[in-house]
Amino acid sequence: MTAFSSIPDLEEFERIALAAYDGLPEEFRALTGDIQIRVAERADRESLAAVGLTHPLELLGLFEGIGLAHAPATPYSGLMPNRVWLYRQAILAYWQDHDERLEDIIAHVLVHEIGHHFGLSDDDMEEIEAAD
Repeated sequence: MTAFSSIPDLEEFERIALAAYDGLPEEFRALTGDIQIRVAERADRESLAAVGLTHPLELLGLFEGIGLAHAPATPYSGLMPNRVWLYRQAILAYWQDHDERLEDIIAHVLVHEIGHHFGLSDDDMEEIEAAD
């Protein structure tokens, strides 16, 4: 666990998340375009149901949008921006139970949520995480 003087509130958690994203390799961030990184206390019921889960502490993050493999060749108006949601309470619960730095957990969630929707393999994502 990272040595924080207190558990990060939502605002501090968002700062940590944005710094974790900024610390990812440039080649990976270039794939993401204008992706938005959002933080919420926990996943809502609709998001949980969409991935077949029922308990909010089971979902650490969620990609929302259209990955490169499914994006139209010509962008059109009305498309919502791609977003990654990070769920603070679930990530903090995971952090409490594992001997990992919070920043590393957040970076891992970001890489996997973005990576799967941009068609990256698990091996590709492991390389990205090893490079940061």
